[in-house]
Amino acid sequence: MEIILTITFLMISILHFYWVFGGTKGLSKALPTDQKGNRVLNPGKTETAIVATGLLLFASYYVIKSGLLQIELPDIVADYFGWGISTVFMLRAIGDFKYVGFFKTVRNTEFGRADTKYFSNLCLAISIMGVLVEII
Repeated sequence: MEIILTITFLMISILHFYWVFGGTKGLSKALPTDQKGNRVLNPGKTETAIVATGLLLFASYYVIKSGLLQIELPDIVADYFGWGISTVFMLRAIGDFKYVGFFKTVRNTEFGRADTKYFSNLCLAISIMGVLVEII
């Protein structure tokens, strides 16, 4: 499972770096909008780069957990970081109850449909796999 999580986070990180460097493919589906099509979240390159770097850090954590990369993690990281990742993605799957997550009310937008079909499910799967990595 660690390898699946590593690859998943690496791919999502690469996508975010692609957007940082000017790519636009998939961007219209990746950001929530209201029912009139106005973005409710409008991150700039800096924010997107921070997310991309964080996702790369998550990939690094799971490749270390897999044993493919032999690095001794500090106890606090080894004990809690994975739980933090799982919690963040579970909260993302649950959502904000308006635009994002399983319990969103604005569903009939390009993002809303993609979120229902792909993004929230992916976040839930990441969360569950992360918990399993920590308890097994």
